[in-house]
Amino acid sequence: MSLYLLSLVMAVIWAVVSGSFTFHNLLFGLAISVVTLILVKDQIAGPDYVSRTRRILSLILLFVVELAKSAWKVAILVVSPKLDVKPGIFAYPLTVKSDWEIALLANLITLTPGTLSVDVSEDRSTLYVHGIDCSDVEAARRDIAEGFEKKIMEAFA
Repeated sequence: MSLYLLSLVMAVIWAVVSGSFTFHNLLFGLAISVVTLILVKDQIAGPDYVSRTRRILSLILLFVVELAKSAWKVAILVVSPKLDVKPGIFAYPLTVKSDWEIALLANLITLTPGTLSVDVSEDRSTLYVHGIDCSDVEAARRDIAEGFEKKIMEAFA
Protein backbone atom coordinates (compact mmCIF):
# COMPACT_ATOMS: atom_id res chain seq x y z
CA MET A 1 0.00 0.00 0.00
CA SER A 2 1.50 3.32 -0.96
CA LEU A 3 2.08 5.92 1.70
CA TYR A 4 -0.30 8.30 -0.10
CA LEU A 5 -3.15 5.84 0.05
CA LEU A 6 -2.30 5.00 3.65
CA SER A 7 -2.44 8.69 4.60
CA LEU A 8 -5.89 8.99 2.98
CA VAL A 9 -7.11 5.93 4.87
CA MET A 10 -5.74 7.37 8.10
CA ALA A 11 -7.51 10.69 7.41
CA VAL A 12 -10.83 8.87 6.96
CA ILE A 13 -10.21 6.91 10.17
CA TRP A 14 -9.52 10.24 11.89
CA ALA A 15 -12.86 11.57 10.66
CA VAL A 16 -14.69 8.46 11.87
CA VAL A 17 -13.06 8.56 15.30
CA SER A 18 -13.60 12.29 15.73
CA GLY A 19 -17.16 12.05 14.41
CA SER A 20 -16.83 15.01 12.08
CA PHE A 21 -16.70 14.69 8.30
CA THR A 22 -16.21 18.37 7.54
CA PHE A 23 -13.65 19.42 4.96
CA HIS A 24 -11.47 21.10 7.59
CA ASN A 25 -11.48 18.03 9.83
CA LEU A 26 -10.56 15.72 6.93
CA LEU A 27 -7.78 18.12 5.94
CA PHE A 28 -6.54 18.18 9.53
CA GLY A 29 -6.61 14.35 9.63
CA LEU A 30 -4.69 14.21 6.38
CA ALA A 31 -2.07 16.63 7.70
CA ILE A 32 -1.62 14.61 10.89
CA SER A 33 -1.36 11.35 8.94
CA VAL A 34 1.23 12.78 6.55
CA VAL A 35 3.37 14.05 9.43
CA THR A 36 3.02 10.71 11.23
CA LEU A 37 3.98 8.73 8.15
CA ILE A 38 6.99 10.96 7.53
CA LEU A 39 8.17 10.27 11.08
CA VAL A 40 7.75 6.48 10.83
CA LYS A 41 8.42 5.86 7.14
CA ASP A 42 11.73 4.14 7.84
CA GLN A 43 10.00 1.57 10.06
CA ILE A 44 7.10 0.81 7.73
CA ALA A 45 8.67 1.07 4.31
CA GLY A 46 10.44 -1.77 2.58
CA PRO A 47 9.88 -5.44 1.87
CA ASP A 48 9.68 -6.38 5.55
CA TYR A 49 6.55 -4.26 6.07
CA VAL A 50 4.01 -7.04 5.37
CA SER A 51 5.92 -9.56 7.45
CA ARG A 52 6.27 -7.14 10.37
CA THR A 53 2.57 -6.28 10.18
CA ARG A 54 1.71 -9.97 10.45
CA ARG A 55 4.00 -10.41 13.44
CA ILE A 56 2.48 -7.38 15.18
CA LEU A 57 -1.02 -8.69 14.50
CA SER A 58 0.11 -12.04 15.92
CA LEU A 59 1.23 -10.25 19.10
CA ILE A 60 -2.13 -8.47 19.35
CA LEU A 61 -3.99 -11.75 18.85
CA LEU A 62 -1.88 -13.41 21.55
CA PHE A 63 -2.70 -10.55 23.91
CA VAL A 64 -6.45 -10.87 23.27
CA VAL A 65 -6.32 -14.64 23.83
CA GLU A 66 -4.25 -14.28 27.01
CA LEU A 67 -6.56 -11.52 28.21
CA ALA A 68 -9.61 -13.77 27.81
CA LYS A 69 -7.92 -16.79 29.40
CA SER A 70 -6.60 -14.90 32.40
CA ALA A 71 -9.88 -13.02 32.91
CA TRP A 72 -11.64 -16.40 32.99
CA LYS A 73 -9.11 -17.80 35.50
CA VAL A 74 -9.45 -14.76 37.78
CA ALA A 75 -13.25 -14.92 37.57
CA ILE A 76 -13.18 -18.60 38.57
CA LEU A 77 -10.84 -17.79 41.48
CA VAL A 78 -13.12 -15.01 42.69
CA VAL A 79 -16.35 -17.00 42.64
CA SER A 80 -14.92 -20.23 44.06
CA PRO A 81 -15.95 -20.84 47.68
CA LYS A 82 -12.43 -21.81 48.72
CA LEU A 83 -9.90 -19.14 47.77
CA ASP A 84 -6.77 -21.25 47.46
CA VAL A 85 -4.22 -18.86 45.97
CA LYS A 86 -0.64 -18.03 46.76
CA PRO A 87 -0.05 -14.44 45.68
CA GLY A 88 3.50 -13.26 45.40
CA ILE A 89 6.16 -11.39 43.52
CA PHE A 90 8.67 -13.18 41.33
CA ALA A 91 11.68 -12.07 39.33
CA TYR A 92 11.50 -12.56 35.59
CA PRO A 93 14.84 -12.48 33.72
CA LEU A 94 14.43 -10.28 30.64
CA THR A 95 15.55 -11.27 27.17
CA VAL A 96 14.29 -8.07 25.53
CA LYS A 97 16.81 -5.25 25.91
CA SER A 98 15.48 -1.95 24.61
CA ASP A 99 13.51 0.34 26.89
CA TRP A 100 10.61 0.29 24.45
CA GLU A 101 10.39 -3.52 24.40
CA ILE A 102 10.67 -3.73 28.20
CA ALA A 103 7.91 -1.14 28.59
CA LEU A 104 5.69 -3.02 26.11
CA LEU A 105 6.24 -6.33 27.91
CA ALA A 106 5.57 -4.75 31.31
CA ASN A 107 2.37 -3.15 30.04
CA LEU A 108 1.11 -6.35 28.42
CA ILE A 109 1.72 -8.20 31.69
CA THR A 110 -0.03 -5.48 33.69
CA LEU A 111 -3.03 -5.39 31.35
CA THR A 112 -3.52 -9.13 31.76
CA PRO A 113 -5.77 -9.89 34.78
CA GLY A 114 -4.02 -11.61 37.65
CA THR A 115 -0.57 -10.16 36.97
CA LEU A 116 1.07 -6.80 37.55
CA SER A 117 4.50 -5.54 36.60
CA VAL A 118 5.96 -4.04 39.73
CA ASP A 119 9.46 -2.86 38.86
CA VAL A 120 12.44 -3.24 36.55
CA SER A 121 15.93 -3.68 37.96
CA GLU A 122 18.36 -0.81 37.47
CA ASP A 123 20.44 -2.83 35.00
CA ARG A 124 17.24 -3.65 33.04
CA SER A 125 17.85 -7.39 33.23
CA THR A 126 14.99 -8.34 35.55
CA LEU A 127 11.30 -7.54 35.64
CA TYR A 128 9.49 -8.02 38.94
CA VAL A 129 5.97 -9.34 38.49
CA HIS A 130 3.17 -9.75 41.05
CA GLY A 131 0.94 -12.73 40.42
CA ILE A 132 -2.39 -13.50 42.00
CA ASP A 133 -1.34 -17.16 42.16
CA CYS A 134 2.37 -17.90 42.30
CA SER A 135 2.07 -21.57 43.20
CA ASP A 136 4.06 -22.44 40.04
CA VAL A 137 6.52 -19.61 39.39
CA GLU A 138 8.46 -21.52 36.74
CA ALA A 139 5.27 -22.02 34.70
CA ALA A 140 4.52 -18.29 34.96
CA ARG A 141 8.04 -17.43 33.78
CA ARG A 142 7.74 -19.93 30.92
CA ASP A 143 4.36 -18.48 29.89
CA ILE A 144 5.83 -14.98 29.68
CA ALA A 145 8.97 -16.15 27.84
CA GLU A 146 7.13 -18.31 25.31
CA GLY A 147 4.26 -15.87 24.93
CA PHE A 148 4.56 -12.12 25.16
CA GLU A 149 8.35 -11.84 25.17
CA LYS A 150 8.83 -14.19 22.22
CA LYS A 151 6.18 -12.35 20.15
CA ILE A 152 7.68 -8.95 21.02
CA MET A 153 11.12 -10.11 19.89
CA GLU A 154 9.65 -11.55 16.67
CA ALA A 155 7.68 -8.40 15.89
CA PHE A 156 10.32 -5.80 16.65
CA ALA A 157 13.67 -7.50 16.05
